[in-house]
Amino acid sequence: MRRNWRQRITITDLVVWGIGIAIGAVVVIGTIATLRSGKYAPSTWLDLAIKGLALGGVYALIAMGYTLVYGVLRMINFAHSEVFMSGPFTAVFFANYLARTGFLDQQPALSMLMILLLSMAVSMSIALLLERVAYRPLRTAPRLVPLITAIGASFFLQYTFRGLYGSGFQAYPIPEVLKGSIQIGAIRVFYTQIAAILGAVAMMIILYSIVQRTKMGKAMRTISEDKEVAAMMGIDVDRTIAFTFALGGLSAGAAGILYSLLFPVVNFYMGFIPGLKAFTAAVLGGIGNVAGAFLGAIIIGLLESVGPNLFLDGLGIPTPSQLKDGIAFTILVFILIFRPTGLLGERVAQAKA
Repeated sequence: MRRNWRQRITITDLVVWGIGIAIGAVVVIGTIATLRSGKYAPSTWLDLAIKGLALGGVYALIAMGYTLVYGVLRMINFAHSEVFMSGPFTAVFFANYLARTGFLDQQPALSMLMILLLSMAVSMSIALLLERVAYRPLRTAPRLVPLITAIGASFFLQYTFRGLYGSGFQAYPIPEVLKGSIQIGAIRVFYTQIAAILGAVAMMIILYSIVQRTKMGKAMRTISEDKEVAAMMGIDVDRTIAFTFALGGLSAGAAGILYSLLFPVVNFYMGFIPGLKAFTAAVLGGIGNVAGAFLGAIIIGLLESVGPNLFLDGLGIPTPSQLKDGIAFTILVFILIFRPTGLLGERVAQAKA
């Protein structure tokens, strides 16, 4: 029995490695064929890279919610995609009101700040409500229980917002000042992309500083090591965990507005795909690691933007951009197989040794 079990494991490993090598070969062959074709100018690749950086910055802010909650509670908050959705889907009605009155174009900076604050406040409130109602009573339950609860909360929030705001799409108004682009040599950069990149970087610096340099951040890191010891040291565990959810909600609300600058249409289902990609980014970087979430998100954003054209266009696939989601989820599968702790995560075996 022991020998047969080892043989099955070996065969499984060979199959997985074979699939990995095949996919790697497709990527290499496709990349070489695309570059040799000369179909894309260097400026096109730079344009795609800038788009990828903007997307990656948004994914990083969403991934912060996953990685902070996992770092403190060791659970995956799959309802975080709806926390991300709730902010911009609520703020769109306020944004459209400001656009109708003309205030959005008259005072674009103040208008965008108010829209941003509303989105962050709504997402933070939803995150705190989730923590208090859905997760806190199950904190000592087996890990599978809060996981199932998170999935149920995700569906509940989706259809609650569908009932409140309708199932249709709502268009986000863009201020006149953010319409258009600038030309840097042969590269065209849209103002919305610049705003998304700068906004994401600013938020990441603020969040990282809170986690690493504040008293509450120190309490969060202590609880992530051992909740019981943290409580014995006088740390208010419930308050700190609630603060963690609030911080993740604020980050998701800001990400929702930046995402709406890049894709100015929202609906009740808008959080599903970005949420999965942000979760992929958190796993890729090392879930529970703040810097890893940022690194993984930038990689995912760049691969999503550049990858389809670079890897698949040379193979004769007519619309490679339609396969961009497949690239992100393929990365997730292989990271979970070959490096489940992520790029910056600690190896369990080494930690135990």
